[in-house]
Amino acid sequence: MNSDGRLTSELRDQAFRWIADDVDAGSRAELESILAQAMAGVPAAVADLTDRMGGPLEFGTAGLRGPVRAGPNGMNPAVVVRTTAGVASWLTAHGHSGRIVVVGRDARHGSAEFAGAAAEVLRAAGFDVRVLPGPLPTPVLAFAVRHLGAAAGIQITASHNPPADNGYKLYDGSGAQIVPPSDQEIETAIASAPAARQVPQALGATPLGEEVLHDYLARVAGLPRGTPRALRVAATPMHGVGGEVLTQALARAGFTDVRLVAEQAEPDPDFPTVSFPNPEEPGAADLLLALASEMDADLAIALDPDADRCALGVRDRDGAWRMLRGDETGVLLGEHILSTTDVADPLVATTIVSSSMLESIAAAHGARYAETLTGFKWLVRAGANLVYAYEEALGLCVNPDFVLDKDGIAAAVLACDLAATLKAAGRCLLDVLDELTVRHGVHLTDQISLRVTDLGERAKLLAALRSTPPTEFAGTPVTTEDLLPEADVLRMRGPGVRVVIRPSGTEPKLKTYLEVTEPVPGTDALDAARSTASNRLSALREAINSLLATGA
Repeated sequence: MNSDGRLTSELRDQAFRWIADDVDAGSRAELESILAQAMAGVPAAVADLTDRMGGPLEFGTAGLRGPVRAGPNGMNPAVVVRTTAGVASWLTAHGHSGRIVVVGRDARHGSAEFAGAAAEVLRAAGFDVRVLPGPLPTPVLAFAVRHLGAAAGIQITASHNPPADNGYKLYDGSGAQIVPPSDQEIETAIASAPAARQVPQALGATPLGEEVLHDYLARVAGLPRGTPRALRVAATPMHGVGGEVLTQALARAGFTDVRLVAEQAEPDPDFPTVSFPNPEEPGAADLLLALASEMDADLAIALDPDADRCALGVRDRDGAWRMLRGDETGVLLGEHILSTTDVADPLVATTIVSSSMLESIAAAHGARYAETLTGFKWLVRAGANLVYAYEEALGLCVNPDFVLDKDGIAAAVLACDLAATLKAAGRCLLDVLDELTVRHGVHLTDQISLRVTDLGERAKLLAALRSTPPTEFAGTPVTTEDLLPEADVLRMRGPGVRVVIRPSGTEPKLKTYLEVTEPVPGTDALDAARSTASNRLSALREAINSLLATGA
């Protein structure tokens, strides 16, 4: 596109070449229509075409994710075909020719077609392709990779992204998401792949029956530590694929008094009742909390659309229902697992941006503790004898012995186990949170996201912070640790204060994670300590906002 918004011959020819090589008639027609409008001088069409041809989608450690649309900068059959050709080449180069590869999917727009395309490319490349039976949660795919001794697994999903998106997530033979340098190797292989029309495809993938799901559910049903099962549960799969699997998992574990939010119970790729299908988003869990109140539930559970994340809702002290923060759920389940595990020398892990309370909890139980960079690809590789890992963004791995990734279904079952055990003793989750806070101190966390229109602005801000790091926040002295070259992260710490700043890997944002801690002298001082910590967090937030606004 020229600076005056006109279509360039280079962009036109690039679009013609992509159309000629596209394997999907619908995608070809879509791009032809936009190209025709661009050639007619429609500015919006020129801008749209420029964006679509501005790819390819980057293959990172989370695989691909982008809008479902024609062109190299979107999720469509041609992109999936070339990506899978790259993955097949990479697997072959690492000595995995002919081995099992499992393919799964969610219920988003395009998922069935993309999963089919991936399976056909792998089959033509000589792999033993096994396809999961219908749309299923991502944790089932992660389980199947290890359960079947596969070389890799591919899940077509965009997790909790907006309805227009889809994605492609790759697991290696360990059942965990790939880490560098695998992502760069695969991206290089994709770049070397032929045009989509030239990539061989073949039928012959093996459709798996329900036995894989049944085996997964059997393992999940064995997670509860306690025996009480009297618990009334409200739940939602948020229009995703987790509703039936969650209900089955809870029933197998003995929790049968479960009601799903009717409006969100069935998979719907348009996600009609939520503006953003992520339990963390304000308002996303409103229907769930209304159902919990209506049925006088003991616990509310929200899954994200591919069911790898789990959020919990509770009745607060004032009687109103609210969702727990990810860190609150994280420490509750961490305490529960460490209190009941029989693993020798256990390890628990969280990320550098999650609450540091888990470290204190681990120490109290004589367990090892690890902090990793953000992402479950790092958490599940934290070390030997891992029994639990979580991140503040509602990711929980309570079952690393059979799923090396976050698992919302398993986390929900274990949360019900904890809630039912407490209910039988006349207690609730908030009681345990209070006890943990008295024992380990108040740990309050918050997040600030600065959206930028130009990624250069983000780089300049980080460079300025590295050049002249702050020496105090709201009167508290801090020192700065630069995590380069391992990660583009700045970590600032002082007495009772921690600030982590990093660029988002998926959005044009600079993310800042805040934590303040405050000791609690005793149960009677809990409210005062929380109030002090809240005021300190507000002051810290003001200081960070001011820092970011002035460009350091």
